[in-house]
Amino acid sequence: MLTIGSLVLGVSDMPRAVAFWTAALGYVPRGGLVEDDWTVLEPAPGATGVQLALGFSESPVQDHPRVHLDLYAGDAAAQAAEVERLLALGAQDVDWDLYPEDPDFVVLSDPDGNRFCVIDTSHG
Repeated sequence: MLTIGSLVLGVSDMPRAVAFWTAALGYVPRGGLVEDDWTVLEPAPGATGVQLALGFSESPVQDHPRVHLDLYAGDAAAQAAEVERLLALGAQDVDWDLYPEDPDFVVLSDPDGNRFCVIDTSHG
């Protein structure tokens, strides 16, 4: 049986991407290594989660990506706090044209423009 070992994001500025995602997720570079073209981030010792690999890419960012990250927050207050924290770390608000009437998610982008969502998991 297969399992997901890593999610991979294309980035154009590795140091900036590593700084953002380590601060956003509390992850650390695997083996302490940050390379120009490939860096794998993993949960800090004692924490759990899927690895996030960052690969250098010159491909343009998609406005409506087919694959993206969903980051979970426990309720609306936690979601709002996380959105503010992520914006302070360098995330950007995305003018998302596909929001439903009563969304449980907020669409942001990382400093490289990769879209991701912060989800209020308590939302009905």
